[in-house]
Amino acid sequence: MPIAANLLLKVTYFYDPSNRRKKFPQGRWHRRKLFFGTVIKVELIHSPISTTQVEVNYCAEPLPISALRLTLLMKPYRPAFALKNFSSLAPSKPPISVQNVETFIDARSIKTGFDPNTCRFNFMVENLLRKGYLSTARQVFDQMPSRNTVSTNMMISGYVKSGDLLKARHMFDTMLDRTAVTWTIIIGGYVQKSQFHEAFKLFAEMRRHDTQPDPVTFATLLSGCNDAEADNELVQVHGLVLKLGYHSSIIICNSLVDSYCKTDHLDFASRVFEDMPERDSVSFNALINGFAKDGLTEDAITLFLQMQNLGFKPSDFTFAGVLSAAIRLNDLAFGQQIHGFLVKTGFVGNVFVGNALLDFYSKYDCLVEAGKLFDEMPDLDGISYNVIITCYAWSGQHEEAISLFRELQFTGFKRRQFPFATMLSIAANVLDLRMGQQIHSLAIVTTADSELVVGNSLVDMYAKCGRFEEAEKIFRSLAKRSTVPWTAIISGYVQRGFHEEGLNLFNEMHKAGVRADQATFASILKASANLASLSLGKQIHSFVIRSGYMSNVFSGSALLDMYAKCGSIKDSIQLFQDMSERNIVSWNALISAHAQNGDAKATLDSFEKMVQSGFQPDSVSFLSVLSACSHCGLVQEGLRYFRTMTRIHNLVPKKEHYASMVDMLCRSGQFNEAEKLMGEMPFDPDEIMWSSVLNSCRIHKNQELARKAADQLFSMEVLRDAAAYVSMSNIYAAAGQWDNVGKVKKAMRERGIRKVPAYSWVEIRHKLHVFSANDMLHPQMEEIRKKIEMLSKQMEKEGYKPDTSCALHDVDENIKIESLKYHSERLAIAFALISTPEGSPILIIKNLRACTDCHAAIKIISKIIRREITVRDSSRFHHFKDGICSCGDYCFDGYRYGIISETRSGETACVVRSGIGNKIIGLQEQEPQGDSGLQVLIGKLVESFTGLACRIDRRTS
Repeated sequence: MPIAANLLLKVTYFYDPSNRRKKFPQGRWHRRKLFFGTVIKVELIHSPISTTQVEVNYCAEPLPISALRLTLLMKPYRPAFALKNFSSLAPSKPPISVQNVETFIDARSIKTGFDPNTCRFNFMVENLLRKGYLSTARQVFDQMPSRNTVSTNMMISGYVKSGDLLKARHMFDTMLDRTAVTWTIIIGGYVQKSQFHEAFKLFAEMRRHDTQPDPVTFATLLSGCNDAEADNELVQVHGLVLKLGYHSSIIICNSLVDSYCKTDHLDFASRVFEDMPERDSVSFNALINGFAKDGLTEDAITLFLQMQNLGFKPSDFTFAGVLSAAIRLNDLAFGQQIHGFLVKTGFVGNVFVGNALLDFYSKYDCLVEAGKLFDEMPDLDGISYNVIITCYAWSGQHEEAISLFRELQFTGFKRRQFPFATMLSIAANVLDLRMGQQIHSLAIVTTADSELVVGNSLVDMYAKCGRFEEAEKIFRSLAKRSTVPWTAIISGYVQRGFHEEGLNLFNEMHKAGVRADQATFASILKASANLASLSLGKQIHSFVIRSGYMSNVFSGSALLDMYAKCGSIKDSIQLFQDMSERNIVSWNALISAHAQNGDAKATLDSFEKMVQSGFQPDSVSFLSVLSACSHCGLVQEGLRYFRTMTRIHNLVPKKEHYASMVDMLCRSGQFNEAEKLMGEMPFDPDEIMWSSVLNSCRIHKNQELARKAADQLFSMEVLRDAAAYVSMSNIYAAAGQWDNVGKVKKAMRERGIRKVPAYSWVEIRHKLHVFSANDMLHPQMEEIRKKIEMLSKQMEKEGYKPDTSCALHDVDENIKIESLKYHSERLAIAFALISTPEGSPILIIKNLRACTDCHAAIKIISKIIRREITVRDSSRFHHFKDGICSCGDYCFDGYRYGIISETRSGETACVVRSGIGNKIIGLQEQEPQGDSGLQVLIGKLVESFTGLACRIDRRTS
């Protein structure tokens, strides 16, 4: 029977091993019969000495529970009363006189090994650590004449809490006497740093040292088991729990349920939950959150209702899980009902629940509701700011997010928990390197840069801003390189055009055993698409199937886009038809595929089918539609869709949409309308718009407007490349103004801008062969030139005449004709002809736009060799077959309509034929007389039919 004593005490903390949840209200006076072995923290009346801490063990023999301490916080009081109360600590018989109290205490101290000086120093160290004075606490610790395990445990805990795991581990390694508490503290340190595998190694070492783990040790270790890669260790820990007989411990069972949920083993979590002899609200909360996290929203809500029926009171964690389920349920009304229930139960004022509700509204893009809730919350913490900042960042309202982040810095919340990852994502999206570096500096000061999510965001930010040296350095220094940082740096390389580097990193990632996800596949599929490597794309396609992501709508959309950009539009359509699930992304990929391949009809049909299927078109949808209308000359259609953006779909046109409209109007020769539109825009014309104007001026021979566009471009501080100078030089060269050509080239040299050389490449037997104009470096160049000479003779017989205006050099006419033969795309076609079987299709990729002469030549070549030739230039796809191009020559000359007199049914008629396949688009039984009659015919038959402005050639058959 344990010794008991009656104490008059002021309880500030009470802990009973037989009932962990029992506590006394703080600050009240209680006269309790306490069994020794119970942990209490009291204010005990004693003699008028300075406040100190005393560690006492009153048990004559060890109890079957851990040896625990009685902490006496002494303060000045009446001596007589103090001695009277201290006398109750001794056995009731025989009574001890006041004179013998000191002797009694000293004897008890010797018997139990209690050292008042050590206890006093421990109290000082604990007090300093509580106030955050870590360095001062270490100084006091070093000056202690004698230390015990409690002393060292407190210092290790202080280092762990400050994040200095290195010093904590060093002190731990130098300890000779380690208790379960010591092991638990250091294990918890590694768990906090998300280094579960190292924590598990320490746990295994603890077992080898024959130290028995207690429930707190298991709970601490299991709290870090939140990664699917740790499922083997989790099963081992579970087995040890059963072996040691802790399977009935509610705290361990709750931790197991939570860990199995976090490692995506809901079947095991449910089984542990069902087998628990006793459950509490924590048990339900763990499984509800697990169901919500895994998308089992109905199961989470059902379990919540079951919890209510069984009489368990919901807590803030309960409502957080239910609101998380409501997000996945895609039911705003249900979440609002939960909001009402929170108001009724009084939980809405809880900051944790308020944050969950804030997150719910932010996920539904309810910015107004989220902002109102944030302003009305009675209590805010760092998470509140994190959620609302992230909400604004996701919605593209970067200024509001940045403003709130500045406000957050003046609060007293932990700076280490600032939303650095969100702010770095803003810097990455807007390519603001300076802002990203400032956030990086702040993260270093707060040591938040050591956190994996911040490190991943730093890699992403530097990669997207093109600072690959910094991105690689941070990437290589990460403690754990999961799929996220690998994908970030791969996508950074791909987005910057370094496709081969991105693919090399993907190979390295695969060798490292890191599993790719849908975002990784999207990036490498984009790389293979930009390289137009169909064989590589097919390999990745098979990899996607093996990885189990084929049913993922985003992976499917990326594959669709890859096949379209590799010229295999049939495979793109087949992929779309085979999709089990479609969303706006997959529809946009299909619409874009048709637009890139110059099929305006299929583009518009797909757009209308998407709308009929119930999907709301977004800005990407309209951008593809406007691009298709621009490339195919459908001006009236383009204008109609541009108007519906705002009038029907409530979308605000972006700069890209205006750029497509300007390009559309300029291509059709409607320069006045284009200038009017640029004047009405809510922003100034940029380089892309003025470049569209300049290119169209070259086609339509509008030298006056070309000079204006060139002046606007030349006055810009930054230009992407030398395209503006080259275009203006070509306009002057085509007009024979060689002096002006020299002036433009001189200005280009003075500015330090160099022309991008033209390259074309073709893939033959899984290898890319790259050619430049007049290339002599290819090992098979002699055979290639022989093939070109043979084709040239056949082309002459078909009526081909070189367009020497494309040879923009002041040289002899024969030299111009000879140079046109060896343009890069013709060399690539010739090599493909000698390297592939007859009748097989040919795909050529060019980094710049093909010239008019090459376009005309490839049409005739396709007719001669009876093969389909696909050329993807920087603008679009050109599908050549039987002497006809899919673009209808519109990309080079604008639409050209011929007015032809034909005899039809014995009568003379006037026929309007288009440049696309020489199709008849208008017919009038009687030929119009004079120019006015011609305009009437065009007005009725052309403008009403296509809405196109056209250039007219008067011809007779």
